[in-house]
Amino acid sequence: MTTSHDALRPRRSVLYMPAANARALEKAKSIPADALIFDLEDAVAPDAKDTAREQAAAAAASGEYGQREVTIRCNGLDTPWGEADIAAAAAAGPSAIVIPKVSGLDALGAVADRLEAAGAPDHTTIWAMVETPQAIFAARDIAGFERVSVLVMGTNDLAKELRAELVPGRAPLYPHLATALLAAREADKVILDGVYNDVRDPEGFEVEARQGFEMGFDGKTLVHPDQVEPANRIWAPSEEQVEHARKVIAAFEEAEAKGRGVVTVDGRMIENLHVDNARRTLATADAIAALG
Repeated sequence: MTTSHDALRPRRSVLYMPAANARALEKAKSIPADALIFDLEDAVAPDAKDTAREQAAAAAASGEYGQREVTIRCNGLDTPWGEADIAAAAAAGPSAIVIPKVSGLDALGAVADRLEAAGAPDHTTIWAMVETPQAIFAARDIAGFERVSVLVMGTNDLAKELRAELVPGRAPLYPHLATALLAAREADKVILDGVYNDVRDPEGFEVEARQGFEMGFDGKTLVHPDQVEPANRIWAPSEEQVEHARKVIAAFEEAEAKGRGVVTVDGRMIENLHVDNARRTLATADAIAALG
């Protein structure tokens, strides 16, 4: 269900917005995030769940968020609100529903069955949150599930379940982040890094976001609008990278046309993998530019 075009859709900055807060939903229309998650779960008190569900569904169906990808994070099916959340989201038809604490294929099957029963459009995929030991062990199954288009790291809950400390550099979580990344790449699915909690520490955010980018994540989930700009910048090719990509492709195509077996750019040998990376860089830059 995930197409190559969808995989290249920019998801550099994916901002959680509390769906019980009508002002936050309105403000989200002007925030330059690539994607929004209208949250019905952690950010919403039990007595506000019904209001949040109604407001999230109305916002997702409104068409008022421009090029931003709109998703709804539902409560789990093991809660009193999960069934109603999925039914409301299915009717609203967002880009995806975000499901917390996915444990494996059975859990995903139950969600997919309810989406289908509620008449969800085909374009409404599942973003599966990887935030438990069960999810890490089942990462390949989760990533390979047909309706799953994106894996979302839930680093706060994962650290809690592991009894690990959230420390600078995230060394306790590093092997688990890498495991989920491997599963996503094997299945050719998008994967998003977890949130950075301290909104008063922009330098710490940049360091962690840069780490996520260098690891290979496709973007980062965010908890504050101030984190959008640095995430967008870190996950966007620079002008120098775009120019280098063009040089690589041009040199490779010229060498092919002349039957040369050796290609160099700026003194470095160029192989097929460099050309593939260059083409992806240009495709990413074009997709970002298309957002306007």
